[in-house]
Amino acid sequence: MMLRRIGNFFFRNRSYTPIPILLLALILAEPSGKSLFFGFLIVVMGEGLRLWAIRYAGSATRTSGRVGADELVTTGPYGHLRNPLYLGNFLISSGLIVMAWPWMPWFLLIVLALTIFQYLTIILAEEEFLRQKFPQEYAVYEKHVPRILFRLKGWNAGSRKPTNWRKALHTERRSLQSQASVSLLLVFLWIVC
Repeated sequence: MMLRRIGNFFFRNRSYTPIPILLLALILAEPSGKSLFFGFLIVVMGEGLRLWAIRYAGSATRTSGRVGADELVTTGPYGHLRNPLYLGNFLISSGLIVMAWPWMPWFLLIVLALTIFQYLTIILAEEEFLRQKFPQEYAVYEKHVPRILFRLKGWNAGSRKPTNWRKALHTERRSLQSQASVSLLLVFLWIVC
């Protein structure tokens, strides 16, 4: 019960919890050409995974409030891993930290530990909800698709079709704006420092 409350807290605040870490990374930033390049590649991979997942899950992924779902999505990236959005977020956070290059590698290790803790509590709360709402479907899905590790051959038991890229980009616009702002600020810091 306590873990579910922690997971629900992080779920409600998942858009805001990275802000203090990013601010500290910007204050301590020591970007280089290499850190900007490789970090940006990691950000792009994470955002690509997020966009792919949003095409299948739809705008329901932008909910705040409590953990919930109207249906169990098992196609697209959800046939390769059960939590593609969180893996995408993990890659984006890691990429932005690599771009900033503050107190490396210690800062990155701390951020990774905090991110893993946050998403693990959210995932466990979501899994508890999904087991209750879709007991038979989720048991089969959970058996065939890994939680976080990417399964190369997709498991496609569902029939959900993806939305178009334009709609996915519209749903993701705030995240894209935030990532672009932080990236441009880091490039500016690299140029002037």
